[in-house]
Amino acid sequence: MSSGISVHEIELPTYNNEQAWFGRDMANSSEWIYELTSDDVRELDDAVANVRRNAIGLTDLKREDFPLPALGAKLAEIRRDVLSGRGFALVRGWPSQQRTIEQSATAFLGVGTHLGEDLLSQNGRGHVLGHVANLGEDYTDPSTRGHRTSAELKFHADGGDIVGLLCIQRSRTGGLSRLSSSTTIWNELVRRRPDCARLLMEPYTWTRWGEIGKGQGPHFSIPVFQHVDGHVICIFSASAIEKGHSFEDVKPLSAEEKDALAMVNEVASDPAVCLDMDFQPGDMQFLCNFFILHSRSSYEDWPERERRRHLLRAWVSSSEGPTLPDNVTRIMQGSTPYGRPNGTAVPGVPRTAPMDPAG
Repeated sequence: MSSGISVHEIELPTYNNEQAWFGRDMANSSEWIYELTSDDVRELDDAVANVRRNAIGLTDLKREDFPLPALGAKLAEIRRDVLSGRGFALVRGWPSQQRTIEQSATAFLGVGTHLGEDLLSQNGRGHVLGHVANLGEDYTDPSTRGHRTSAELKFHADGGDIVGLLCIQRSRTGGLSRLSSSTTIWNELVRRRPDCARLLMEPYTWTRWGEIGKGQGPHFSIPVFQHVDGHVICIFSASAIEKGHSFEDVKPLSAEEKDALAMVNEVASDPAVCLDMDFQPGDMQFLCNFFILHSRSSYEDWPERERRRHLLRAWVSSSEGPTLPDNVTRIMQGSTPYGRPNGTAVPGVPRTAPMDPAG
């Protein structure tokens, strides 16, 4: 810790705020779902047409390019809910199956500009539009990313302030989206396993998966949980941490550290803690990476290629995001001009918005 005080010497705080929710309660509520009206859809269609009419590239899309006279006010409320409230929201009702992939991508990224300022690159190929689809890759291969398979994904966080998903097509079976409050996970760790909570306040090393930005090395170190400005920030991906500790110049994980990492996923998976969502075509899910961990159950796809599960993904940075420790931008992701996390920005790689999942 920057004060020089050992994590073993401090009292472990817990939190009773909007971010500290339980899935069992959210499952019985619809307050986090916003149903698009026919007027909302008409506004989105008009804004999409404006982008296409003016030949505005999706990599350069800004809020002013995507006017939403009435829906924009509702999206401002959703932005508050995501960035300083419960940490997530679902926008339901975009007719994805009656629109082209280009129209859906434009509507989705356009909504993203109303939740933040910048659409971020999500990988070393400069993708501001990501695709979550089963491309038949082998998840046992350490270089394979889980979103390109149909395998179960463990709880983790992505880059940027907000990660968004738009469901184009759902799977035949399975593929549930699972969310857990990282604040609740922290509180439960303090209650159940304070030894693990203390270890998770120490730095762990992450791999960058070879996607190295300006002035960065192949790995970085940062705690899983950090306390700042009256809330707890969580940055977690067990697979990236395990890979990070396999570098020759990094100390291997101890048995106690492995146990602590496993406890994060165990608590996040607790049926009382996590919230399961069964996406419908047209659902847009937005969540704050620093307040929510997300995962996915394994799934079985349709045999027909055109019916296979397909989600679009966006990372967004927002000036209204929660107060962060400076190591998030100084060490982990880099910084936007207004001091927010900058995603995966690799020098010399142009930004792009591919429409093909294999792109």
